[in-house]
Amino acid sequence: MLSIKKLSSSQSSLKLEGVSAKFDKGKIYTILGRTGAGKTELLRTLIGLDESDSGSIHLDDIDITHLPIRVRNMAMVYQQFINYPHLNVLENVAFPLYRQKINKNDLLKRARAALRLVGLSDFEERMPAQLSGGQQQRVAIARAIVKQARILLLDEPLANLDYKLREQLREEFPRLLHKNSDGIILYTTTEPAEAMQLGDELIVMHEGKFVAQGDPLLLFKDPPNLEVARIISDPPISIFEAVISDGKLSFMNGFRLFTNSLNGLKDGSVKVGIRPDSFELGGDIPAQVKLTEFSGSDTIVHLRLPFGDATMLLDGIQTINTDTTLKISINTKHLLIFSPQGKTISWRTN
Repeated sequence: MLSIKKLSSSQSSLKLEGVSAKFDKGKIYTILGRTGAGKTELLRTLIGLDESDSGSIHLDDIDITHLPIRVRNMAMVYQQFINYPHLNVLENVAFPLYRQKINKNDLLKRARAALRLVGLSDFEERMPAQLSGGQQQRVAIARAIVKQARILLLDEPLANLDYKLREQLREEFPRLLHKNSDGIILYTTTEPAEAMQLGDELIVMHEGKFVAQGDPLLLFKDPPNLEVARIISDPPISIFEAVISDGKLSFMNGFRLFTNSLNGLKDGSVKVGIRPDSFELGGDIPAQVKLTEFSGSDTIVHLRLPFGDATMLLDGIQTINTDTTLKISINTKHLLIFSPQGKTISWRTN
């Protein structure tokens, strides 16, 4: 088990502020946060590239907080790939094993297995300068994998790869843990869908802190606060100021939303979160189309409603002209209700 307790670091402009967590063996932990949330600084501090200001890092029962990088039994892959320009692909991947003085036959066998994993078996003799950016990143991933380290730290490792290869490698990462049952993978990303698809457990970071941790689906369904709801939603959740009165929601322009029941919530001011797939075509709410864009097989429609701007997600590719006025409705089953301070208020519909 890897554990961190009140870990802080100010070695870069992206700080850590007293983060604590336990990471169990055999699991993938996805760390989701916006650019600048402190994800990279966390990984750099764990592996020892940056010194912690306070707190501790333990691997099993050993305090490794101040141990040198070479004895921490960790490997790291950066978003910005790093390869040795004077070595060919096979030599790049095998380099960590040369330093471990592993015999040549085993060394080449492991290096070639790692290259097969990332789809570069036919590129052994190529030099990094002869590779595309995506291929160079795959070399860096293979070099980290070949070390068979207990802890694999992946800092947005797929960001520079094409969609098909990202999907392929996402499938491969869990298999790495089956080969190393004591292994732990920490995987950072800015993409909510990737974080929820890949991880056994999700950690949400914001401004150098852990603001949520748990089962990815449960955190999505029931985020603890407004900030987590915003970070974990893609396309973005729409937030509106509203007032609860007699079990109904009144928005700022007086528009009222009937939700059957808010189950005894106190009257007063709230913030309402509406996810993009909760907006539906057909209804009595006028919505002016500001912009339409396509994401995979879905259509994202940016709307101007009587009570504010919103984002709607529709299945399939749908052509909707800008400035068109639609009639929509809101499925109220999955509304998120927050206090004025942003804390989630639990409720359920009948």
